[in-house]
Amino acid sequence: MTNTSSTRPQRKERVGEVIGNKMAKTIVVRVERRFAHPQFKKVVTSYTKLYVHDEKNEAKVGDQVRIEETRPLSKSKRWRLLEIVERGAEAVAAI
Repeated sequence: MTNTSSTRPQRKERVGEVIGNKMAKTIVVRVERRFAHPQFKKVVTSYTKLYVHDEKNEAKVGDQVRIEETRPLSKSKRWRLLEIVERGAEAVAAI
C-alpha cells in the first residue's frame, strides 16, 4: 500500500479579516459567508470568528489573510495562516 498525497482530502481554505492579534502566535479572523435564506430567498451575510495560528506574529488588525484548516493546535485553534493577501490601512501606516 503506497501513501500518496492524493489520498488525503483537500484542506479547507478561507479568506478573512484579522480582528484581533493580542495573543502570542494567535490571531482572530472574521470570515464572511453569504447564502440565500432557505425560506425567504434573501441573501444573508453571516460571520464566523476563527482562531488562527500565526507562527511569526506577522498579521496585524485589518489585514486580509488566507487561512487553512489543520490539526487541532489547542482547545480552540484549528486553522493556520497561509499568507497575508492584503495589508490593512493601520498596518500600512505603521510601516
